[in-house]
Amino acid sequence: MILDVPRFRDRADAGRQLAAALIGFAAADPLVLALPRGGVPVGFEVAKALRARLDVLLVRKIGAPGDPEYGIGAVVDGENPQLVLNEEAMALVQPSDDYVEAEKRRQLLEIERRRNLYLGSRPAAPVLGRTVIVVDDGIATGGTVRVALKALRKDRAGHVVLAVPVAPRETLDLINPDVDEVVCLATPEPFVAVGRYYENFEQTTDTEVVRLLQQAERFENKSSMQSAG
Repeated sequence: MILDVPRFRDRADAGRQLAAALIGFAAADPLVLALPRGGVPVGFEVAKALRARLDVLLVRKIGAPGDPEYGIGAVVDGENPQLVLNEEAMALVQPSDDYVEAEKRRQLLEIERRRNLYLGSRPAAPVLGRTVIVVDDGIATGGTVRVALKALRKDRAGHVVLAVPVAPRETLDLINPDVDEVVCLATPEPFVAVGRYYENFEQTTDTEVVRLLQQAERFENKSSMQSAG
């Protein structure tokens, strides 16, 4: 698909369009996991339309010794946080077990700090056996989301759906083995950058993330009470 003009007004608009494509999952009582920060406004609209719980999925890279920008793995947030290692990078760098364990602990502390910032004491939602919809505002290379998806597999999620407004086709092809389904509204060719397909792609703030997650918790609780009634 060739896109010469922005497809989405902003992340909320992208979320509403994405929700329309995902509405069939509402009956499965899905869990919506948004990648912060930009994925949260998109995921909020999806969770609202599907009357689903919204949570965040935090990913922290583990860098190589002496070269923190070279990722040898990552830690992914969740009820049971998962360590996902890049086997090729590990074979090349050969870090010690003590180094990997220390970095894992350090990144888990940062994940805990960010989760507390966004959700207070609310624990991560369990994924075991559940339909999980992973949402971001778009994908370029897909490195972060692939790690997140692999962690959900290790955590034995029941049915994993990747839902994004825009991504390059070749990236989706790489990700496809890690998910049960992919829902993507636009696969422009050539792909430029995620922000190119939004009229407004201003950075999402921590304050906005907190506000949306609090709103989502309120409509989730209201929906639960209506279902119980």
